[in-house]
Amino acid sequence: MVQRSKERGRNRRNAMMGVYRKKVGVVAAVAALSVFVVEVRAEPAPADFQRAVDQAYAKYKDLKEGKNADYIPILTTVPSDLYGVAIATRDGTLYTAGDMDYRFSIQSVSKPFTAALIMQQQSPEVLREKIGVEPTGLPFNSKMALEIYDDRSVNPMVNAGAISAVSLVKAGSEKERWKIVNANLEAFAGGKLPLLEEVYTSEYETAWGNRGIANLLYNYGRLYCDPEEALRVYTKQCSVGINVKDLAIMGATLANEGVNPITGQKVLDARHVPELLAIMATAGFYDESGEWMYSAGLPAKTGVGGGIVAVVPGHFAIVAFSPRLNEAGNSVRSMRAIRWIAGELGVGLYGANPE
Repeated sequence: MVQRSKERGRNRRNAMMGVYRKKVGVVAAVAALSVFVVEVRAEPAPADFQRAVDQAYAKYKDLKEGKNADYIPILTTVPSDLYGVAIATRDGTLYTAGDMDYRFSIQSVSKPFTAALIMQQQSPEVLREKIGVEPTGLPFNSKMALEIYDDRSVNPMVNAGAISAVSLVKAGSEKERWKIVNANLEAFAGGKLPLLEEVYTSEYETAWGNRGIANLLYNYGRLYCDPEEALRVYTKQCSVGINVKDLAIMGATLANEGVNPITGQKVLDARHVPELLAIMATAGFYDESGEWMYSAGLPAKTGVGGGIVAVVPGHFAIVAFSPRLNEAGNSVRSMRAIRWIAGELGVGLYGANPE
């Protein structure tokens, strides 16, 4: 009876996999073409950077599409018209426009940086074996993905994989786990990042879906600490407050081969950066990852707080913040601004792709 049940489960997963294999395969195939250092047509001059930022800000500042995330109640209170755009070069120079100093919750933009922590603290092989690196082709909070992909979290850019990544952090207690996760985010940003307590409380008190994911992972042997501990630390990670300038430096650190351009601290070994960017390219926009790579051609990570960071490997980062999201949970103005700048400067991984 047990054997028949297992066989039925395998058959069901295999059938469901067939539905998604083509969609996911396209994203993976596109990302496989990526190279680490982009051959930019000509390194833009400072005036080009500022012009592109100013024009992208002006072009989309009156765009009203989308709405604030509402599944985390406090995010509905963030002023919807906030909007900022920035470029940070690998030497730490910033070019900005709009709302630079407003602290919003980092949310899922934190995910690649904790994945980097696992790579640096342990190894990319641990990340691959204990979490996975395949794109799901499904929404960021999908529970179905756990069943389709052999009861595992699939990749660290979706909620399941990010919760699993937090549980993998080597720590002796929950307090130490949070301290290490937060210190890593601060190392990428080059300065202190506060925990937004009201965001944490609002998110944790309504985290029923993520709690279910954590418990499923634990049941499948794919969570590596107590489920509620992992959930609390993950929720705190998502509730860290950043502004556009912080996020730009975080992206510039990846563009600078893992060295923070402000502090000079090596946060991630250069040899691991291409692997991290590959995961961002295939899964950074969840079920819109293929569309993003098709149009913008840059590894990037989005979050429901409204922030997006995109990396031009070896050169600079482009970031934007705006709370209004589309149905996939991606900031409408941020996507449009970054995509426009990438096209204007001709920096897509696969060649110039102007809008």
